[in-house]
Amino acid sequence: MIGLGQRIAHVLAAMAEVGWALDVAAHVDPDPIGAPILEAAGIDAGAALPSVQALIAEGPFDLLMIGSPNHLHFEHLNAALDAGWPVFMEKPIVRTEDETLALARRLAAGDAPPVYVGLVMRSMSIVREVIRRIDSGELGEIVSIDATEHLHPEHGGYLARNWRRRQAWGGSYLLDKVCHDFDIFGRIAGARPARVASFGGRRIFHPDRAGEPRAYDDGAPAYAMFGAGWSGADDAFTSDMDVADHQTALVDYANGVRLSFHANSHTALQERRWYVAGTRGTLIADLVRNRLIVRGVLAHGRPERIDYGGRTADNHNGADQAMARDLRAALAGEAAFPVTPWDSMEAGLTVMAIDRAMAEEAVVDCAPMWSGYDAARAAPSAG
Repeated sequence: MIGLGQRIAHVLAAMAEVGWALDVAAHVDPDPIGAPILEAAGIDAGAALPSVQALIAEGPFDLLMIGSPNHLHFEHLNAALDAGWPVFMEKPIVRTEDETLALARRLAAGDAPPVYVGLVMRSMSIVREVIRRIDSGELGEIVSIDATEHLHPEHGGYLARNWRRRQAWGGSYLLDKVCHDFDIFGRIAGARPARVASFGGRRIFHPDRAGEPRAYDDGAPAYAMFGAGWSGADDAFTSDMDVADHQTALVDYANGVRLSFHANSHTALQERRWYVAGTRGTLIADLVRNRLIVRGVLAHGRPERIDYGGRTADNHNGADQAMARDLRAALAGEAAFPVTPWDSMEAGLTVMAIDRAMAEEAVVDCAPMWSGYDAARAAPSAG
């Protein structure tokens, strides 16, 4: 493991849970925040090595796992690609547009080992079913999508204290937290964004609100449930946070599909919902309650409801375990992994354009961005 953070530790725990015979040879991390999670799962973290170079020198390995903060992903991924062994890394695959283009050129050269990206929602049963229904034509032509991600105050407070609070480390709120969703939205739309607009900012976890109550109505302390992790801040309201804590976005896809998206990191009614409207049918995917509702537009009967159950406190609802099975099958050559590095880069670029629209207070034309990306894919270099 390059970077033993909280998230990669949870992924390893899920791998063990579904039956992987894990032998973690080594890890490199000056502050392995995820070590207690591995210990609780009965997983030995292996030798603690002083550098990425020292770790690679101990190879070969069946798999290199990258769980470092986002600003280190490009550096660490390149080192892993140089080593030539299969790589699993957490999303987002890279943090900036320049890194995306450089990575696209490198992967396009065709000499890279397999790269598996932890866009975990692709492994969820409900998401697979959403994609199947759309691909089957059951909904007809997709016309519009309305989507939300509304976090519990403890989750938002964690993000305001964790390293993800800083653009220099995490990129942006949407890039780190919601690139999952924009990966799926692009898949549902079947096209890339042509134009985007966005509004948002830091208004909730702000020093002006530092005097807000810090306890729930039952007396439990608020904004302190989760440890802040690497380079964590003490307080969600007075930290040096410079990313948005709420944001809206409008996306006009090249084929005419339209998306509206609303994110808020401090809500009393938690929600992660996709409302997909087609010419023949409509579906609602409730990712918090793990429930799918579908009905044809000319149907008078009750809508079809599928409750997948298996709800978990982290709202992944078994997705980590499903992704662990997908990863094992991919490494064994039994099935393709459900998401590619290219999918991940395109989702990342979409979010970067949305963030640029918010910063510039303008509608952003995505054509130049896609032109540069396609040129990078078509003109590989070894660098």
